[in-house]
Order: sequence, then structure tokens, then C-alpha cells
Amino acid sequence: MGRGRLRIYLGAAPGVGKTYAMLSEGHRRVERGGDCVVGFVEHHGRPRTEVMLHGLEQVPRRELTHRGASFTEMDVDAVLARRPAVALVDELAHTNVPGSRNAKRWQDVEELLRAGIDVVTTVNIQHLESLGDVVETITGVRQRETVPDEVVRRADQVELVDMSPQALRRRMAHGNIYQPDKVDAALSNYFRPGNLTALRELALLWVADRADEYLQQYRGEHGIRSTWQARERIVVGLTGGPEGRTLIRRASRMAAKGSGSEILAVYIARSDGLTSASPKELAVQRTLVEDLGGTFHHVIGDNVPEALLAFARGVNATQIVLGSSRRKSWQYVLGPGVGATVARDSGPDLDVHIVTHEEAAKGRGLPVARSAGRLGRPRIVAGWVVGVVFPVLLCLLLTHISTDPGLANDMLLFLGLTVAAALLGGLWPALASAAFGSLLLNYFFVEPLHRFTISDARNIMAISVFFGVAVSVASVVDLAARRTHQAARLRAESEILSTLAGSVLRGETALDALLERVRETFAMESVALLERAGEREPWTRAGSVGPAPAARPEDADVDMPIADHMALALSGRVLPAEDRRVLGAFAAQAAVVLDRQRLVGEAEEARRLAEGNRIRTALLAAVSHDLRTPLASIKASVSSLRSDDVDWSEEDRAELLEGIEDGADRLDHLVGNLLDMSRLQTGTVTPLIREIDLDEVVPMALGGVPEDSVELDVPETLPMVRVDPGLLERTVANVVENAVKYSPRGRRVLVAASHLGDRVELRVVDRGPGVPDEAKDRIFAPFQRHGDAPRGAGVGLGLAVARGFAEAMGGTLAAEDTPGGGLTMVLTLRAADRALPGGTPPGPDGVDHTEPLRPDHTEPLRPDHTEPLRPERTGDLRPERQQPTGDLPERQKAGPQ
Repeated sequence: MGRGRLRIYLGAAPGVGKTYAMLSEGHRRVERGGDCVVGFVEHHGRPRTEVMLHGLEQVPRRELTHRGASFTEMDVDAVLARRPAVALVDELAHTNVPGSRNAKRWQDVEELLRAGIDVVTTVNIQHLESLGDVVETITGVRQRETVPDEVVRRADQVELVDMSPQALRRRMAHGNIYQPDKVDAALSNYFRPGNLTALRELALLWVADRADEYLQQYRGEHGIRSTWQARERIVVGLTGGPEGRTLIRRASRMAAKGSGSEILAVYIARSDGLTSASPKELAVQRTLVEDLGGTFHHVIGDNVPEALLAFARGVNATQIVLGSSRRKSWQYVLGPGVGATVARDSGPDLDVHIVTHEEAAKGRGLPVARSAGRLGRPRIVAGWVVGVVFPVLLCLLLTHISTDPGLANDMLLFLGLTVAAALLGGLWPALASAAFGSLLLNYFFVEPLHRFTISDARNIMAISVFFGVAVSVASVVDLAARRTHQAARLRAESEILSTLAGSVLRGETALDALLERVRETFAMESVALLERAGEREPWTRAGSVGPAPAARPEDADVDMPIADHMALALSGRVLPAEDRRVLGAFAAQAAVVLDRQRLVGEAEEARRLAEGNRIRTALLAAVSHDLRTPLASIKASVSSLRSDDVDWSEEDRAELLEGIEDGADRLDHLVGNLLDMSRLQTGTVTPLIREIDLDEVVPMALGGVPEDSVELDVPETLPMVRVDPGLLERTVANVVENAVKYSPRGRRVLVAASHLGDRVELRVVDRGPGVPDEAKDRIFAPFQRHGDAPRGAGVGLGLAVARGFAEAMGGTLAAEDTPGGGLTMVLTLRAADRALPGGTPPGPDGVDHTEPLRPDHTEPLRPDHTEPLRPERTGDLRPERQQPTGDLPERQKAGPQ
């Protein structure tokens, strides 16, 4: 069953017609033959809205009483039972009356959506949680009922119900919204024209942002690269020079001419690290663009015009603002410049504005190498050494050898150095090597020698061919190196995205692990996932890795926005433009992982609260019944003994006193188990572990069962166990008493122990009806009654306490079937020493083979298995001081085993 679809009618203020539009949609669906019901609609006494309810099926509401007053809320169970195709639910942000199924109505709607029911609902813009502070500033009223923005953003369709402030005030004055006695106060306070205009603008902008999200999603899904000029987005290209401030202010004035325009300032540095930008100037320009309501982006690209156009098309920009070139006239020999190239390649969908400034044509310094670039500084240095130094060494070698290899061979040797320079340092060292080699060949090996002249025309041709071949080979080698680098990069990107997609599908990766993967993938010093509750709230770290993570997106070298109030901040270096696509995938996954972790935590908290509620409910039932029953018995016996009109015989008096004692013991058992369970629930059980023999504790635990109901088989050769003797005695007592209650009359419960490696197992075997496999774990839960277990036999804590004590001592307690029928409780404890008493080592399988094989380890117990206790164990098993062992109602309450 799929999730239902959510449609929201969004309004700027009460009275714009949201509920009317929702009911009109309901009538349209019914007229088309759809199954549509009214889950909850409040008409607030508005006649026209009330008329729209006629003809629509309404699910009866649920009545609740709170503080002596009666209220009605949507009956979620009734709507789920009715299972319509569409449910109309008014006032999404409404807070339900205490005692309702959920605290908020949007939570009720979520339940309906999960059940596959489509929901049509309404909400006002002031009820969005992120706009609470803004609305309070505008209207002076703090909205107490809010709905998380994410709930509205996840809606399949959001439709704005718009109305001008003047029309809304007229509706108010005509009494179509509030009662006549409230109209004047409303018009002079909340419904002032300024308030309504501001709220209307908030609603329009929110819906516009939503439409923009849909547009970006659609363009991404369909691979649309061209610009759709649905909204003015102005990209400002910055070089880090002083003219940047002029460009930003000019772009701001352009954006002010059209409402809703955006400014995106971008600085693009070459990936080889060559830049003349001033970090201080870039910081000033970042602050300026943010003060003007824009955003600053720092990316890297090998080709600045291509990277700038790729960024502009990626954000669906409509205009690009660039400054006039600062190059002098002679520098245009090196190329047309960034502005001319961008204007030429922008196409018809991007307008390019060239803005003049005071720094135009004043020249710009040569770029200063600040990083080793793509090949790395060592390789570039090696390329220049091979291209410039090695030709000199080769020339010295060739001029001092006795035999002349010939001009052709000399050229081939110099050509080899040019190719080596291209492989090591790229194109520029290779070109330098070709030019320098040509000069050396001309000076030292072409007639006339030691002069830069050539007498033979054939040598001129040879030198020219050498230079052309050297340049061509260097270009090809450099191009091949670039293509190899690009292929390796694309392969790495595909592997990263494939791994990331697999982790998404499998629901893997903790937040810290994912952030660490981001740090390793992009070679960053630190990565932080930042979030904040609202525009004016400070940023907080939801997760971070690495030293000194950024506290704000603007403090990071790279920031990737994820949502309105979430961003991924990376510190260490700036990223190339092509890396932002992969980083965007990581950022989206980080948000998903964070949401998943919080949902898991909330689910665990909800489970814990539900378990606590269940236990409290069961405890109330136990207190009201299981504790009252023995109290009633004690009260009746005491009243009878105090009666003066009855002459009780000694036998009657003894019977009444015995009843009082049994009731007191039972109360003591119940209260003891309740206290023990409380200690386990709060984690205050602190076992005092020491080494002790099992046969010292087990007999003491059998004081609460009849003498002839247990067969004891605890060999003296067993190693000592590391336990808390008091907790172990309570554990064994609870398990044995539970087994005795279910054993058929005349069939003893077998209590047998054995040594298995570094563990000691105590098995309590009965021949009762047993417990189904699916209920074996459930019988250890507190307050559990299974099947047709009799009521009043206990509060259902015996086995829960026994398992809790066993685990507190580092052991385990589990249930398994008895061969031939019945149930076996297996208590596993830690042995104090692997060496057995008496020096007898265990067998090769770790089992103590000196003890006789137990029936449950060899074959099913025979129906007539009634062996008497061994002589050394047949003494009185009841200690002189009996300690209450508590009732064990789990299996008693679990019904037949």
C-alpha cells in the first residue's frame, strides 16, 4: 500500500477562503465519482462555509473532556476504519485536546497518509514554524500553534489561496469572517492593511520558493541545461581585484528593479593555483554581497569562462555581470579575455553586462604561483629541469665525444628531452625545451658553428621540422596526460557516487563516518554539518570531523547549502567547480543520515515511553487486583479472629492464622518483585560479584517449593562461579517456583548443572505443557500474561526479574523445549576457573566428563522418571530462615506451556 498524497491550501491570513476552496475541491471529487469524506472541518459560524458541508459525508468526531469542558476532535480511528480515498482535514497546525491520539493535527494527517489515504488540508502562512519570529515582528502576536516547515514542503501540491488586503478587510467588515462584536477589534489590530500586506508577501514568496524547487527538480530530472528565465538571477563574476565592489553594487541596483531577483557572486580560480586575488579583498566582497542579500561562491576551474558559464547555467541564472578587463592593450595578444569569451559563448539565454570601472586597462600583474597545480610542484620543477638544464648537459656531451653522430641523431636526442619534459611538467616546459633545443642545435651543430646563422637551406628545413615536431609531440603528450587525468577523475567520481548510492539504498553509514568520507574524498582538514532553527538563530554543529571545524558557513573554505537552515561546511582548500556536483550528493546524503538518526532516536524514545506506559498500566492493574486479593484475605481472617460472637476452636484459629501468614508471604513476594523490577528498569542493580560454589546457593533457593517437588543434580566437581549469591538465589528461586507450578502432579522438576568450557549451565527441566517458540522470549517480559493463564496468580514479574538479575551478573537465561515435552530454563553463568576441583581436567570438548550424563543431554526423560534425590542431597531443603522468592506468574500467566 502506497503513501497517500497531500494537498495543502495555503493562505496569508484567516478568512481568505482556504476552507471554502478545500470543500469546493471535495465537491468536485464527489461529482467525479470519487470517495471523499470530511474528517474535520470547522466552519466557525461562517454561513457560506457551513453550506459547503452539505452533500459531503462527515465522519463523526470524537468527544473529549478537558478541565470540565467538552471538546470534539477528529476521530483518526474512525477515518482509518472508513478508509476513504480522500479525507478533508481543516487546520493542519491545530493542537489537539489533551487525551487525543496525537498532540498535533498534522500528526493525525501523517497517520492518514501512511495508511494510503489522500488528504486535502489548510494552513496559514503564519503557522509555519520557521516564520514564527517574523510574524511576531510584523503583527506583534506570537503564534502558539505551528507546523514544521518540512511537513508542508513534503506536500505533493501546495496551492495559494490569495486575496488582497482590501478585499479581506471588506469581508471582515461584512461579518463573513468573525462575529460582529469582534470585527472592530480585528480590523484595528491583526487585520491592519500593513499586517495583511506583509503576510501576503510572505505567502507569495514562500510559494515562489516552492515553485522554484519544483523547477530545479524538473530541470535536473530532464537534463535541461538552457536557462529558463522564470526568475531573475544575476551572477557577478569576481577576480579578487578592487573592481569587485563596483560590480556587486551595480548588480544590486539591477536586482532592485525586479522583485524577487537574486545575486550570486562567484570567484573562480584556476585549478593550477595561479591567482592574483587578494584574500583580504575577497573577504570584504563576501561581506558586501551578503549584506546586500546575495550569496558568495568560491569555485575552481581550469578554464575560467567555461567554469563561469557552467556555474551560471547550473543555478539557472539569467544575467552575468563582469567588469571591463584590467589588461593593457598589448596583453590582448594572449587572447580575447574572459569578458569577450563569456559574451561569445553565453548564447541567447544569458545576458552579459560589461561594467566599466576605475581599474579598467590599468594592467594586472602576472599571476603568482601559489600551489603546485594539477601535476604537483615536484613534477613541474622536474619538467623545467629536463626541458632546460638537460639540453645543456646533452650539448656538452655531444660536443666532447670523438665521433659525430650526425645532425639527424642530434635532433632525435633533443626531441627525446622535449617529450620527457612534456611527460613530467606539461606543455610549457616542453615548449621551452623545443625552443631552447632548436637554438642549441643551430649554435653548436649546424654550419657555421657557434653562430645563430644557417648556411645550408636544408638545415633550415631540418631545424624547422624539429621545432614543429617537438611542439606537436609536446602538445599531444600534454593532451594525453590531461585526458588521462580527466578519465581517472570521472572514474573516481563514478565509484564515489556508486558507493554513496549503495549506502543510501542499504540505509548504512553513520553521520560521523559519512563526514569522514567527505573529508577523505576531498582532502579537507575538517568537515561540519551545520544547522539552525531560523534565519536569526545561530548555527550549531549537528556533526563534525577533523580539527577546528567551521562554526558558520561563511567561515569555511567551501560551503554547500542543503536546505533553508542546513549547510555542509568544509575547511582546508577551495574546490573545483566540477567537484561541487559530487559534494552536493554527499551533502544530500548527510541530511538524510541526520534525519534517519533522529528518527531512530525518536522511535527508540517513543518505544521506551510506550513500554513505560505499558508497565505503569500493568502495575496499576496489579496493585488494584493482585495486591488487593491477599489484603482482603488477611483482613477477613483478622476480622474473624477479633469477632466476639464466635468461639473459634484451636483448629479454626490455626487455619485463620495460616491464611494470614500465607497472605503476608504473598504480599511480601509481590512487593519484592515490584521493587526488583523497579531497580532493573532504573539500572540501579549493582551486583557484588564473588566466587562461590553452585551447590551452596541452589539448595537455599528451593525453600519456597514443596520438598518432594524437585530433583537436584548439582555435582560437587563443578568449578566455582563468579556471581552475586543473593541475586543468584533469587534467580534460581523464581525459575524453579515457576517450573513447579506447571509440572504435572507427581512429576518432579529436575534441577541439573554441568560445566561447558568457561561456563556453568544450570538447567531447570519440567514436564508441563511447554511454551510455543514465538512466546519463548515474551514470557521474560514484565507484566506478561499469555494464553489462558489464571488471573490473580501474580503480577507477571518473576521471570523478568530472573533474567534481569542473570544479565546483571554477566550471565544469560533462556527457554528451550524439553525433549519429550515440557520447558527447560537454561541459566548460564561464568565459571571462576577452567580447572575443575580435584585436578580433573575437562575433556577435549570442554565438558566435565566426570559427572554422570544428564537425561536431558542424552535422551528424553522417561515418563516414569521419578528417581529419588541422591543421599547427599536428600536432606531438608528448606532453610530455617525462609527468604521470599516472589511469585512467577509469567508461565502461570502464560497459560499452558
